[in-house]
Amino acid sequence: MKIGEKIRNAREDMDLLQSDVANQIPMNQSNYSKIERDVQEPSMEQLRRICQILKLDPKYLLNLEEFEFISADDIRLLSDAKEFIEKHSKKT
Repeated sequence: MKIGEKIRNAREDMDLLQSDVANQIPMNQSNYSKIERDVQEPSMEQLRRICQILKLDPKYLLNLEEFEFISADDIRLLSDAKEFIEKHSKKT
């Protein structure tokens, strides 16, 4: 199952509209819809907020359940590294 489908299923299980979640992130509903349709990847901050709002484990969304040895600190480090790479790759 793809990330967008997992997010959509969790949102629907909580009886929330796309606009409800988008407003809490905050982002516009159109871009949020793209995340659920796997057309657009969420930023790390958007992903963090989606997990908080929908009470989802990031390991579940990212298919990391089989890597139980990955701690929350490891995930934060990976997130920080990704943001650093994205930030500095835009400058070149």
